[in-house]
Formats: sequence, C-alpha cells, structure tokens
Amino acid sequence: MTTYIEKRYIQKNSIEKRDYQVNLANKAIGENCIVVLPTGLGKTAIALQIISEYLSRGTGGVLFLAPTRVLVNQHYKFLKDNLALDDISLITGEDTVRKRTKLWNNSVICATPEIAKNDLDRQIVSSAQFSLVIFDEVHRTVGNYAYSGIAECFDNDTVRIVGMTATLPSEKEKATELLTKLRISSVAERTEDSPDVRPYTQDTNVKWIHVELPPELKSIQTLLKLALDQRYNTLKANGISLPGQQSLSALLRIRQFVLNRNRRCAKPLFAAIRIHYALNILEVHGITPFLKFCKRAQAKKGTGSRELFEVDPNFTRAVHLAKEAQSRGIEHSKIPMLKKTIESVSGKALIFTSYRDSVDLIFSKLTEMGISAGILIGKSGETGLKQEKQIETVRGFRDGEFRVLIATRVGEEGLDIAEVNQVIFYDNVPSSIRFVQRRGRTGRKGTGRLAVFIAKDTIDETYYWIGKRKMSAAKSMGGKMTEILEKNQEQSRLDTFS
Repeated sequence: MTTYIEKRYIQKNSIEKRDYQVNLANKAIGENCIVVLPTGLGKTAIALQIISEYLSRGTGGVLFLAPTRVLVNQHYKFLKDNLALDDISLITGEDTVRKRTKLWNNSVICATPEIAKNDLDRQIVSSAQFSLVIFDEVHRTVGNYAYSGIAECFDNDTVRIVGMTATLPSEKEKATELLTKLRISSVAERTEDSPDVRPYTQDTNVKWIHVELPPELKSIQTLLKLALDQRYNTLKANGISLPGQQSLSALLRIRQFVLNRNRRCAKPLFAAIRIHYALNILEVHGITPFLKFCKRAQAKKGTGSRELFEVDPNFTRAVHLAKEAQSRGIEHSKIPMLKKTIESVSGKALIFTSYRDSVDLIFSKLTEMGISAGILIGKSGETGLKQEKQIETVRGFRDGEFRVLIATRVGEEGLDIAEVNQVIFYDNVPSSIRFVQRRGRTGRKGTGRLAVFIAKDTIDETYYWIGKRKMSAAKSMGGKMTEILEKNQEQSRLDTFS
C-alpha cells in the first residue's frame, strides 16, 4: 500500500513517501546542504518537503532557481500542483519590470538565475525577504555564472541554502568553490546502489557503437591535419611552447599571452584554433556542419581568415572535397547508424548532440527516412527556440506527436521530458556531469537503453577517455567534499579553544 507525505502545505495524497527523500530533505532542512541524487529519483519532491518546512515556520519566502526557462517552468508547475498555496510565481526575463516587481512579493518564487541576479542588483527585490534559496543544478555555481553572484547576495546566516544536482564536479577546485560560495555544511548523497534507493531504480544498458569515417571524410581529415601541423610548426619555431599532443584547449590558454607578448604568432595561432574547430566538427558531425562552420568563419574575416580560406592549399582543398562529397549526398557514417539504432527499439528516442547545425542535419535525415522528429534547442541566436516553443516541443514529445526528439544541452538538465526508451549520444562529451544528465533521460520506469556513437580515430575517442576518467573522479567527490568539510569544522573547533 502506497503511503504519502503528510506535511503542512503539501497536497494530501500527492507525493509518495520514500525514506531516502525524507532523510535527504531533513538533512537539508537543518543546515546548508548539497543534495546529490541520480536523475529521475525525485530531487523536486525533496525540494517540496524543504519548502513546506520553511513555509510552516513563517520566517520568510522561498526562492527556487533553475538554469533554464523550461526547467523553471517545470518546477513552477510541479509546485502549483503539489503545494497547497496560491501565491507561487514564475519569473523570467520575458516579464516586464513592472510585472516582476509585483511577482516578487509572492511567498514562493521560481526564477532563472540571470533575472534573479539582475533584480537583486537593481534592488527590485531584497535578499532579506527569503528564508530559503534552492539552487537546482547547483554544479553550475562556479566562475562567473549568475549562481555565484546570487550566492554573494545571500552571504548571511539567516537564510538556508540548498543545492541539488545529479552529480558533483570531477575537479576538486570546482567542488571546493561550490562549498565556499554557498557556505555549505554538508553533502547529502545517494547513488543508484544505495540500499534505500535501489528499489526505485532501473538498469540502463549502455552500448558503445564505433563507426568508421567514410573514405571521403578521411581524405578531408588528412588535409586538415596537414594544415594544422603547419601552424604548430610555425608556433614552435617562434618560441611558443606547446604540449606534444595537439590540443585545442592548450591553444586557447595561450591566446592572451600571444596577443600581449608575441603578436607575430597571432595569425598562425588563430588559424590553428579555427582548424581545430573545423576538424572536430568534421570528425564528429560530418560534411554539412563542417561546411556551415567554414562559411561562418570565413564571413568573420578575422586574423588569418584570407590565408586559411583562400591561400592555404590543404585547407582550401579540404573545403573543395567537402563540397564534392556533399553534392553526392555523403555525410557521416553516424547517420545510417542512427536509423539502425532507432529502429532496434520500439518507443521514443532522444538524441543528444552538442552542435546546432548537427541538429538540423539529423532532423532532415530522419525526416527523409520517414521517422517523425522534433527539435529542442536553446533560445539564443536567430534560429533559437523561445521558451513557449521549447515547452510546446517537450509537451509534443511527451504526448507522442513525434517519436524522436533531437536536443542540444538545453535538454540535458533536469527536464521531465517523458519516459524515453532509447537515448543516443550522437557526439561524446568530456564531462562527467553532462554524461550523467544525458544518461538520466532513460531508464525511469523500465530498463533504459543508451547508445554512444564514437567515430574511430577522432576527437570522439579522446573525449571517451577524458569522460571515463572524470566519471571515476566524480563518483568519489562526495566523500572528498565531506572530508574537507569535516576538517574545516574540526579546525573551527580548535580555533575556538585556542
């Protein structure tokens, strides 16, 4: 027999009582806490219990933050359905200042971080009116992201801060930054193997699918690598120290140094950066995305643009061969593999790709194959989807209007998209956080299936090994963060008595 949470402000018979959720909520009620729980196991239900407690105390309002408008809207609807409270508001940048000023007076606010930070800075709303702030996808609280600025606005002991995430950063520096900025006292963590969680989890079968680049792409790849080698040789000849293995990140790190102290290397450096991007897109996404990137890069006419696109024999030959291949309908070998993978499983499929041009290509190819598909991308740029369209797309996928959803990063974080039978990584990601979030879209009600496409001898393989290493590091990060907190608390006690 199902039992339900019975707390003030929570609708009766609305939230199933799960011990792990109750215990995690109680931990977060008592101290500033990061709650770590795999996707699909009810972080929002935990937030609801914490919100209920603070509303019952009557000491102030609640601010519930999430990084995207679609996710904020999802939380808002969940709270509207499950909180016995009328004054819950949704605030995004699409609201006017006059409207926002009124909405900020409600007891519970669901908001995007950018607009919350702006309105706090403008003093349209005061941090003093809140007793609880919840940071969903709390791993984003690093660097200059808006969460960091919001945390500074709540730099006092009167407000309870709760972070929620499916996975912690794999880097110790970022994990320490989270603890410091949010003044965290504890990390409350459950994994899929935790005894109280295991009854509610489903297995996910992961399949790594390796594909060979077509001969045409290999020829273009060879030419791009020759063009890249030439720039590396020039940089080294001019005194630039570079690692033995060619790396885009290493080139990006030395940009400012070159601009400040070695400007004669600016042209080969920026050409090398462009070639790296072009090569990665070709290897991972195919001919059409590669050509679209080249067209945009050439139009910018930045440092070395003419030399690369008009003079360099290897690069210009690569572009020429790509246009020839495109005219013959050649793309990436991942495209036919998509059809085979989707048709191997009945039900819905969700395809993740990091690149918008890749989304368009996949959509057109699936449509040609007679497979119904929709697109979910962010709002920026001329082709971006506004909030209403994103919500409409998610709803259409949930309601079965189309079988396949092709999504960029906006589909990774926390969205209750629907029960998905198959998740496909069209590209690999060198991030433990993004891997976990993508994988969490399947295996909620039954055994999930995850297919990861890897093009042989490409950046896909590099990202596979980086991601594997980071996944291992992330799994142990909760324990490391707890050790840091315990040492800090012990030092604090010693300082008190010294």
